Amino acid sequence: MAISDDIQRYMPSEADRVAPRGAPLAYKEAVLLVDPVEPQFRGEVDDKYQYSLDNRDNAVHGWISGGRTGTTTSPAVGFWVITPSNEFKSGGPMKRELTSHVGPTSMAVFLGKHYTGNDIMLSLGDGEYWKKVLGPVFIYLNSKSNPGGGGEGDLRALWDDAKAQARAEAGKWPYSFPESPDYAKAGDRGTVTGTLLVRDAFGSNGGGGGTDVPAAAAFVGLAAPGGQPGSWATQCKGYQFWTRAAADGRFSIAGVRAGTRYGLYAWVPGFLGDYAHASTVAVAPGGAVDLGSLLFAPPRSGPTLWEMGVPDRTAAEFFVPDADPRYASKLFLGEHKYRQYGLWERYAELHPAGSDLVFTVGQSDYSKNWFFAHVTRMVGNVSTPTTRQIRFSLDHVVANGTYTLRIALAAAQMSRLMVRVNGRASREAVFRTPEFGDGNAIARHGIHGGVQWIFEFPIRGYLLRGGENSISITQTMAFGPFLGVMYDYIRMEGPPPA
Repeated sequence: MAISDDIQRYMPSEADRVAPRGAPLAYKEAVLLVDPVEPQFRGEVDDKYQYSLDNRDNAVHGWISGGRTGTTTSPAVGFWVITPSNEFKSGGPMKRELTSHVGPTSMAVFLGKHYTGNDIMLSLGDGEYWKKVLGPVFIYLNSKSNPGGGGEGDLRALWDDAKAQARAEAGKWPYSFPESPDYAKAGDRGTVTGTLLVRDAFGSNGGGGGTDVPAAAAFVGLAAPGGQPGSWATQCKGYQFWTRAAADGRFSIAGVRAGTRYGLYAWVPGFLGDYAHASTVAVAPGGAVDLGSLLFAPPRSGPTLWEMGVPDRTAAEFFVPDADPRYASKLFLGEHKYRQYGLWERYAELHPAGSDLVFTVGQSDYSKNWFFAHVTRMVGNVSTPTTRQIRFSLDHVVANGTYTLRIALAAAQMSRLMVRVNGRASREAVFRTPEFGDGNAIARHGIHGGVQWIFEFPIRGYLLRGGENSISITQTMAFGPFLGVMYDYIRMEGPPPA
């Protein structure tokens, strides 16, 4: 089975998942292979969620059969699901979904809610009219009729051929053969262009001091209008069209279905927040709309005092532990180790009760010392909350000023955060969020969910002091092992200059 250049492997069979060959784990999708037919899989976990991909990366996946078995060599045959466009999928480029898994099974998911939750489910009101063209999706078969020994070279050749076919199909989009009048062909589409700039007051990564910098590599897309910035992540009824901006901030979105109005949205790796254009965009058949220069001003109240992570909607830059050897899958020992089963249990092993995580700004390294997911801890048979602390020093405090703590989260499952300043119990020193999130990315081996949450906590200066300070973060919902959040980025801002 292959879903990417570096996620390819021989797979166990469906029979290996059934007792006594397989032992169920914390949920039905995850099974420990204790006595598989092929001994090479013994001790590994099989779980379909380990092979999920973001829409932006999900162009081709599938299976290869044949090759060398013992002393027998047979032609290698590939079966591939190719998605030439994601315009009809839900949730935009960061929406994560299932691909291929044990069965053998290969899927093309159009309206799934995995990693995002109920907010992205299709919901139609009484008498509401809805129509959407899903697909076409291309099913591709290839083979090596003269196998070169039936080895890895044959398998790689079939994968490379499938990738080439996926690129070719994307180049043919929109297809000319569909006869349905609801399918928009090339003449029924237009193009939207523009330039996105960033002005991040006080920012250290460009755009500070009132200057504008190009939104290099920004994700820029068209989706249903009228929503808040970031609302594209939970949209499923309409079509979405996305591109990446060039180094100079220029973007071009081609092949946009005409006949409807869109909202233009964007987010820029390295900058916090989402952009939403103030006006809707109308595209005419064969038309070209140039929006000119657009300006994104990320949320900001004052200069950065300290920060952790990179605002990119994932938790990949934080510490991801090695898997428990009892559950380790060989394929995910390296770059993709966040896909391993049971990482939610590793926090308590690394930070037992009474020794919760403490991060000291200027000394600790978030890639080594900040566990990527804020999870619960089992104490006996009871799931309990965990608290982590950030310690930082301030040379000077503006007592009558307002400091701002921003916490961006890459994923959440039934969570509620409590933030406490310097251990104080007074009302103004304790902040609580509402309950949020149901994407279940912790259990489903994600490194992000489908939705980003950004919380802003205004801290009065008199709650801080010159010298050492602390901020404690508790995830208070704790009735199960999969509740928690994944961190994207944390920033402390000082008061704006007078």
